[in-house]
Amino acid sequence: MIDINPDALFKKGLESLARNEWTAALACFEKAAGLLNIPIHNSFLALCIARERGQTNKALALCRETLEAEPDNSILYLNMGKIYLMQGKTEEAIEILRKGLTQGTNEQIIAELGRIGTRRPPPLSFLSRDNPLNKYLGIILSRLGLR
Repeated sequence: MIDINPDALFKKGLESLARNEWTAALACFEKAAGLLNIPIHNSFLALCIARERGQTNKALALCRETLEAEPDNSILYLNMGKIYLMQGKTEEAIEILRKGLTQGTNEQIIAELGRIGTRRPPPLSFLSRDNPLNKYLGIILSRLGLR
């Protein structure tokens, strides 16, 4: 019987992700997670499940489990944030990415937050962001350098 090393499978999955080969990465992470229940393996498995299969709710549930098991690993927050972005939930993604930064400096999280960008609150918080008054007041204030 051949002994399969989950760490070697995990490393191979990361290499596949670096080459943008999501299907190969998914296969590696599934095998690694099936052998050992390690939070980081499950987190990358969740990311691949969301990307390749479109099962973002299942992936988020798996991410929540990994965060409960290992709440001080910033990479777990990064992967969960990426899944929120796949769902189009930018606010939740920013929130979870910021929580990840509280666990330690992570250049990937900083880059992801920079890519997303941040929005300032609307000038008139009692009106919706889409309200024309908020929109044009925000433009005027930013051009005047007051915002």
